[in-house]
Amino acid sequence: MEPLLRIINVSKSFGTLPAVQQVSFHVNAGEALGLAGQSGAGKSVIATLLAGLTIPDQGDIYVAGRRQRWPLPARALGIEVVLQKPDLSDSFDVGSNIFLGNEIGWPALGAWLRMPNRRRIDQEAAAILTQLDLEEISPREKVANLSSEQRQLVAIARAMTSRPRLMVVDEPTALLGYSAQQKILTLIRDWQRQGTAVLFASDNLDHLFAVTDRIIVLRQGRVVTERRTDATSREEIVSLLVNAADRRQLTPIIWALDSYYHAREQAEQLRDQEQHLQRDLAAQGTLNRQLVDRLAEQVAALDQANASLQDAQRRLLTEREEERKHLSRELHDQVIQDLLSINYQLEGMSSWAEASNTVSDELSDVRTSIRALVDELRHICGNLRPPTIDSLGLGAAIQSFTRDWSERTGVDVTLDMDPGLGRLPEAIELSIFRIMQEGLSNVRKHAHASAVQIQLRHTTPRTLMLSIADNGLGIATGNDLATLASQGHFGLLGISERVALLGGRLSLQNQTGGGLCLQVEIPHPKVETASNGEEMMRG
Repeated sequence: MEPLLRIINVSKSFGTLPAVQQVSFHVNAGEALGLAGQSGAGKSVIATLLAGLTIPDQGDIYVAGRRQRWPLPARALGIEVVLQKPDLSDSFDVGSNIFLGNEIGWPALGAWLRMPNRRRIDQEAAAILTQLDLEEISPREKVANLSSEQRQLVAIARAMTSRPRLMVVDEPTALLGYSAQQKILTLIRDWQRQGTAVLFASDNLDHLFAVTDRIIVLRQGRVVTERRTDATSREEIVSLLVNAADRRQLTPIIWALDSYYHAREQAEQLRDQEQHLQRDLAAQGTLNRQLVDRLAEQVAALDQANASLQDAQRRLLTEREEERKHLSRELHDQVIQDLLSINYQLEGMSSWAEASNTVSDELSDVRTSIRALVDELRHICGNLRPPTIDSLGLGAAIQSFTRDWSERTGVDVTLDMDPGLGRLPEAIELSIFRIMQEGLSNVRKHAHASAVQIQLRHTTPRTLMLSIADNGLGIATGNDLATLASQGHFGLLGISERVALLGGRLSLQNQTGGGLCLQVEIPHPKVETASNGEEMMRG
């Protein structure tokens, strides 16, 4: 199938400074392609080339299989570009900027000139602003009066008016707060579902991994590599961005990025809360004003914390799982079979020992003990390596384990699982099962609970959320993992290590009505529902 956009050996220099060099890539219809690169890598130059604002020194471009001339007539070809710095006309109002070059009206002096239909412009602009959560802005508001975030959202609204075949989005979240960033990611997913191709340039790897199908890495104006999003990791992309092959050099960089984006996300959430509070304080007193001031101080402190990084402990669990798998097979294939063979021999002996009641009773007791031992060994094998997970998948393994665990402990278990769970890679399924297993073990040892609620659901196409909530004692507030380990909560420490190994997030929170809620978010390759209703993994 012919790509919607194909760029071949494009180069552009500004004076003696090369901006992009021999860049080639393609974008398919309905696909989201990510551009990753440090500042100055050439992402914005590519965006201006596709917007028709810059002419390359050399290179070819094809749209829907047809070679195009430079400068590119972007809008005529169904291409809309959202630049990092929005280019709006301050002398026009919001509605006029949204429909600039795509006016709604009646032909006046030929087909090329239209008389604006102001009523329809206001209606359509208001609908798009509502979609972007900008209901408070009037289409008649002057653009010069808007904040940087609002101006960027108006630029995005303008790109949405023409229903393009290709949407080029260059670092749109740099000027946006947390809520607006999440809205843009949602829009990108919606555009994909509608068949629109998306070229998404961003410094935020979490954003790229959330919405893209492929990622191209740029370094010093050149394409270093291309990776399928589901077949790579943040560690690999970061190593390509900074050209660090040594993992000892790479680990601090990765954790620096994690700490920075996590801290920035928290700061943006707090700023968002602060803005909502400020809008509601017009008629309220001094106490609420003090709360806003304290919130602003927390935001400032959190901004300062961006520079402080913590290194995390990670222990690889692959060898342990392999040992468990080997031991389970040895027990099942050799020890259990030997015990069953002995039991059959005893059963044969009991037929000729019936004359002696004493011998017969003793043989019966021995056989009962052997059957009990076989059952216990099977239970141990199931804990070492649940056979259900290999044959039927994670969902069936969790159902089987929780049913058996509830019968053995007397703790009532409520299970709520996503019906479209699907099959995941073996390592991820086994890790999630171990997290659930260790979480329930912690409940049995420490919680003194009578009921547990387990949820396993997709929060995004690439994120799985596991929640284990009990009605027990909970944990002391302010405890970190090291303190919990010193108190004997080694299960929580093991869970944190598994979550870190998978690149996920762990949270522990006491519930209002009593008990502890353990929540884990695990990233994984995208799982989609096929047209026949069966689950399929997009490779």
